[in-house]
Amino acid sequence: MAQTRIEKDSMGEMPVPADALYGASTARAVENFPIAHKPIPGAVIHAFGHLKAACAQANKDLGKLSPEVAAAIIAASDEVAEGTHDQHFPVDVYQTGSGTSSNMNANEVIAHLATARLAEGGSPPVKNHPGVHPNDHVNMGQSSNDTFPTAMHIAAADNIQNHLIPALTRLHAALDEKAKKWDAMVKVGRTHLMDATPIRMGQVFSGFAAQVQYAKDRAGWALKEMLVNMPIGGTAVGTGINTHTQFAAKVCEALSQRIGISFAEGKNHPEAQAAKDSFVSAHGHLKTIAVSLSKIAGDIRLLGSGPRCSIGELNLPATQPGSSIMPGKVNPVICESVIQVACRVIGNDATVTMAGLGGVGSIFELNVAMPVMIDAFLESVTLLANVSDVFVNKLLVGLEVNEARCRELLDASLMTITALAPEIGYDKCAALAKQALKENKTIRQLVGELKLISDARLNELLDYDRMTRPNKE
Repeated sequence: MAQTRIEKDSMGEMPVPADALYGASTARAVENFPIAHKPIPGAVIHAFGHLKAACAQANKDLGKLSPEVAAAIIAASDEVAEGTHDQHFPVDVYQTGSGTSSNMNANEVIAHLATARLAEGGSPPVKNHPGVHPNDHVNMGQSSNDTFPTAMHIAAADNIQNHLIPALTRLHAALDEKAKKWDAMVKVGRTHLMDATPIRMGQVFSGFAAQVQYAKDRAGWALKEMLVNMPIGGTAVGTGINTHTQFAAKVCEALSQRIGISFAEGKNHPEAQAAKDSFVSAHGHLKTIAVSLSKIAGDIRLLGSGPRCSIGELNLPATQPGSSIMPGKVNPVICESVIQVACRVIGNDATVTMAGLGGVGSIFELNVAMPVMIDAFLESVTLLANVSDVFVNKLLVGLEVNEARCRELLDASLMTITALAPEIGYDKCAALAKQALKENKTIRQLVGELKLISDARLNELLDYDRMTRPNKE
């Protein structure tokens, strides 16, 4: 049997692992929620560290906490923010819907650490120092109902700004580089999976780059949702009971200085606590980013299909053997990983949406599905950021155009006849396309044989590059 110690909370005594920094409330939650066996994301734990430090600073400035106790709480909170004590945050994601268990987990760990700093020669775990209490001091002026959603905002904002946006910036740069490099390479365009008029490979990749630029914009909009509606200061139901009127503003100011992101107190605290519309909206942008990346990856996968019996206009870098039975087979695995991430993010969007629905997550003055909401949200941010980096490093860096294949398919395309329509008419061109297909001839070959247009004019009209630049003189 593992050694334990006895801790007390408002419900009485509770055995706690002897070396744990947390107390009775956390131990009860661990016992009550053996569901996923997966604690809340580390980003939320670290956000709690920043938040509790900011709250202690605000309470000290407002004369609510003594400088000594505040300093001990801030130092302990800094360690939590740095991830030093992640192993002491064992509460499952599928816990109380308000995140009360995780808030108390933070309060208890920080109280233990702060007590150790104040106790002469002490080291955690020790009995709570009279000057540091999980609820009275670490949680002063706060409720789980405003701290947990505030930690959600902090974690989401930090990860979007410092992980997702930089990854999308790299992806955009890589795609834009390919667009410029391949601007002169003409290929067959396709609509409805059927041959269409020519397009330059550079134009195709410029479209991809534009999608990612818009994805960066959407990530910025998602970030803004996280910054402007901080729930802290609403305490139990959004009324601000048991907190100072300046507390929220001071906490947001301290957080902004600590994290380097500008946070603002919610304009309406009942809304900030009762609804999680900002997360539903922000994740909608993440879902759109996932859809964009899936489109890009899917198109590159198809353009690289082959190598001999399909499109084959792109040569994808070989990253690993593609089959356990077919020797020499190589598959577009990086593209497939992007597509799978999109599947997961779209599923997460359903989770976030359901968690935000009235009657499911948001009920009266509180949302009670916040832990699962932030778990899904942060997973989406992490997956999108990581897969964007992998897409650049493992695929785009080594991606090349198969110029010979592009030219071969372009010459075989029947839709180049479109350039002749202004000269000989739509109906005649349609008939020529059908005839060329039936006789297995190219448009250039058939029209040349029929002498419908002079050779010089035919060469001018069937200039593939010119077809992609209609305004070129």
